[in-house]
Amino acid sequence: MNEQLHQWFSPHLNGDFKMLTYGHAGYPVLLFPTTMGSFHEAKDHGLIESVRWFVEQGLIRLYCVDSIDRQSWYNRQVSPAKRAENHTWYDKLIRWEVIERVRESTGFGKVAVAGCSFGGYHASNIAFRYPDAVSHLMTMSGAFNIRNFVGGYYDDHVYFNNPLDYLSNLDNPALWQMKICLGTSDRDICLPANLRMSELLKAKNVEHWLDCRPNATHDWAVWREMFPHYLSFVY
Repeated sequence: MNEQLHQWFSPHLNGDFKMLTYGHAGYPVLLFPTTMGSFHEAKDHGLIESVRWFVEQGLIRLYCVDSIDRQSWYNRQVSPAKRAENHTWYDKLIRWEVIERVRESTGFGKVAVAGCSFGGYHASNIAFRYPDAVSHLMTMSGAFNIRNFVGGYYDDHVYFNNPLDYLSNLDNPALWQMKICLGTSDRDICLPANLRMSELLKAKNVEHWLDCRPNATHDWAVWREMFPHYLSFVY
């Protein structure tokens, strides 16, 4: 597979940002890492290898972005307000530096987003905040609630980055055009979160697939099975 490392200075983060890309052509898919994970995590755990066929056939081009979880939601050294504010800068980076760069370089008007565990949170938050720019949402054992990272603190940065809070108020027509897959399993620690997200989508009549797999846990083994399955629905 064609692998390339991209690094640039991000004006939103006021620092360097890294991203690994795979593929020479195909539909663009942004892949977010798990909790405090890095841009090379998916490669390290075999998730990229699991979708090698799609990449080599020129059907999919993967963009593995870095995270700043240690500076945002998981940063106990700063106030909850600052954690939320830091994440907002990351959100702006993904939307205006990554997605726009991908759209311009590939010619596709929209991108697909995906992620495992806390990466599922990042993917869903980007998808629901920017449905005009996202065509597909694929989460694997996704987490969706960031309230526990800020205690009782609440402001606009928290509200607009917590899908379980703002989803019911969305009215962008593009949301109903998005293809959504929520992957989970019967022994997944994030099963309740996925059931809750499915309920919210049902209440808005947003079509989606809640894929609950039997005899599986919250782990890379099941995600390596899910990801190629979900990518097969992109076309």
